[in-house]
Amino acid sequence: MSTSTSAWQRFRNSDLLFYFKKDKVAIGAAIIFLIMVIAAVTAPLTAPFNPYDLASIDVMDSTLPPVWQGGEADERFLLGTDNQGRDMLSTILYGTRTSLIIGLFAVLLQSVLGIAIGLAAGYYGGRIESFLMRLADVQLSFSTLMVAIVVSTFFQAKLGTEAFHEVAIYLLVIIIGISEWPQFARTIRASVLAEKEKEYVQAAQVMGFGGLRIMLRHILPNCLPPIFVIATVQVANAIMSEAALSFLGLGMPETTPSLGSLIRSGFEYLLSGSWWITIIPGLVLVVLVLAINLLGDWLRDVLNPKLYKEI
Repeated sequence: MSTSTSAWQRFRNSDLLFYFKKDKVAIGAAIIFLIMVIAAVTAPLTAPFNPYDLASIDVMDSTLPPVWQGGEADERFLLGTDNQGRDMLSTILYGTRTSLIIGLFAVLLQSVLGIAIGLAAGYYGGRIESFLMRLADVQLSFSTLMVAIVVSTFFQAKLGTEAFHEVAIYLLVIIIGISEWPQFARTIRASVLAEKEKEYVQAAQVMGFGGLRIMLRHILPNCLPPIFVIATVQVANAIMSEAALSFLGLGMPETTPSLGSLIRSGFEYLLSGSWWITIIPGLVLVVLVLAINLLGDWLRDVLNPKLYKEI
């Protein structure tokens, strides 16, 4: 009890919370992001309809406008319906959840790969560092989208469209995760090069601790602040990558809502007047990515002592 109390007390007195309460932009971004996450997580409970339940979808309800448009609008569908007759509000809630899952797990994979490679390169140096960093340079020479398009096209050709759609969410996590690990690796390597020259690392080496223990238990905890910042930005990038791939038809299928697949499904109807099928999910994507990026900018400023502002 005393441990949890002291931990809570330390958090209440921390610089992180102090600067957060002073930054209105960060508070606003955090509130928006939290609302969107809660809405996405609770989609099965809060969504008016289940977009996966074919029995509840009527094709005769397709492309109905939002309720404020009047005319053919149906009060059951607050944001209208898409070309398949699905409720837009429900598909956006489910689609946001899918996009967040892909973004979070892709960044988790990126961080695991990048941290492991960056630690090894920075700590051992020499040929190991040279090889791993040249590997990172080669990876960075290819754009994330280009790598994702090539790999997605390959798997779609090998597995077939139906099989690809069944495992699309897993493949997107792997593709986006593998494409972006150098960002973490280069940052961790730079931090390790600075940390390994400090006395606490030399003391651990003198005591006979192995390299793996020194890296994980002594060096890594002191390299985490920049990792948190990169992870925040990379979540936004991963969500955008998923949206771009789904829009190109190489990501989530239209039958499985994600923000990218929703934008793609209504694109051909955009000029015919059914703007809400594309525009509303697009606005949700913009707001979600903007909120994450604003939080990342604030976190970068707070965790970097050189950027602290006197308040």
